[in-house]
Amino acid sequence: MLKVASCASGRWAVFTGHPVYRPQFSAKIHLASGASCQKSDFRFSRTDIPEMPSCNFTPEEYKGMSKARMIEIRKQNCNPMTMKVTYYKKPVFIHQGYMQYLWDVDGTRYLDLFAGVATVSVGHCHPKVTAAAEKQLKKLWHTTFIYVYPTLQEYCEKLASHLPDPLKVVFLTNSGSEANDLAMFIARLYTGNFDIITFRGSYHGGSPMAMGLTSNAAYKYPVANGLGCTNTMCPDVFRGPWGGRHCRDSPVQTTRECSCAQGHCAANEQYIRQLKETLATSVPPRIAAFFAEPIQGVGGAVQYPKNYLKEAFKLVRERGGICIADEVQTGFGRTGSHFWGFQGHDVIPDMVTMAKGIGNGFPMAAVVTTPEIANSFATGVHFNTFGGNPVACAVASAVLDTIIEDGTQKNSLDVGTYLMTELAKLRDKYEIIGDVRGKGLQIGVEMVKDKTSRDPLPPEDIAEIFEDVKDMGVLIGKGGVYGQ
Repeated sequence: MLKVASCASGRWAVFTGHPVYRPQFSAKIHLASGASCQKSDFRFSRTDIPEMPSCNFTPEEYKGMSKARMIEIRKQNCNPMTMKVTYYKKPVFIHQGYMQYLWDVDGTRYLDLFAGVATVSVGHCHPKVTAAAEKQLKKLWHTTFIYVYPTLQEYCEKLASHLPDPLKVVFLTNSGSEANDLAMFIARLYTGNFDIITFRGSYHGGSPMAMGLTSNAAYKYPVANGLGCTNTMCPDVFRGPWGGRHCRDSPVQTTRECSCAQGHCAANEQYIRQLKETLATSVPPRIAAFFAEPIQGVGGAVQYPKNYLKEAFKLVRERGGICIADEVQTGFGRTGSHFWGFQGHDVIPDMVTMAKGIGNGFPMAAVVTTPEIANSFATGVHFNTFGGNPVACAVASAVLDTIIEDGTQKNSLDVGTYLMTELAKLRDKYEIIGDVRGKGLQIGVEMVKDKTSRDPLPPEDIAEIFEDVKDMGVLIGKGGVYGQ
């Protein structure tokens, strides 16, 4: 966790696990009082940096190719996007992982707060999951669902048992983008309608069809894609036009003033009015679906007013559409209070898509829906060579068991609530921390120029903070429409 002390103390400290780093800062840090100090004023010694907790795991010594050679190959033989998305000015060369930690090729240990883009759900190389993969690899690497093999049926039954009725039919795929593509296709086939609504700032994948669902310019290309998708205003109670102090289901609320009594949210009424405006002006009277992440992930851990999804689902169903919950990041206990993010909104969607944490990083995804909706898809033939691969099913089954046996969901609730509460203290102290939000271990900290304007902190300042935190031994992620 980032721990920032006052300007007077001359410290900027975080957990770390390697030798002292002495940055030469130049930007200013602003206190909530209005005072500021140059980051170059900050100096710390070894005693200023708390040690990471001890770890009983020793990584193997790295004896592979040099860092220079890896970068050379990355530039010459890997697609150009690989370099474009490489994190940090000084990249991290990952060698090995174990539970919450990663080690680079030099043996430096990092606390992985990003979890491989919110993907590692029970820890890197968890022994139980690793053992399940090894056992299945020795038995059967691959076959397809044209044959009946036990791991497929066992996993589908186990996954369905974790979802409420009538969500009991499972389609297995390989990625979140593929799952959302399939969900779009099924929704259009089932309803006989075409148009689909998503939130601005949403991310539902990068495939040609899913790009229509995704509403973030950084992921868009100037070619026709995702036809029939319309974006509506995201009910963001921090950055949006309406918000207050009681809006969201989180241990930490915004600091925005409002006159709403507990249990009433005027902001929610305004955002629902905006959705009605979209339905009245931007799509036909009958629509196919509405996609929503229970908490926006790539969009910046954005949370909606507590009753928004319940009212939105009702409006969508009145227009013939089905409601789809994208649980790619929020699923499998990450939000702490529930196994699925949609449960925190007191709704039951018609379809759920999931990936990332489903296999703890193993390439796997799924769509789960009702028997009625699933049967509409059986009018043609759908085949997926790797969907339901035996090793993938064995891994995913072990992940479900581990979440229960290790109490991972409760850990997300306890640790996440503590972390957000402590981060909120920093928000109250520093002008550049505009908002802290989330549930469980789905957490966002929004950085701003100042709390009055809520203008995003510039990319160069974010990059500097991002690099510094990494150099102190902690890996975090960046998200939001403005990357801050």
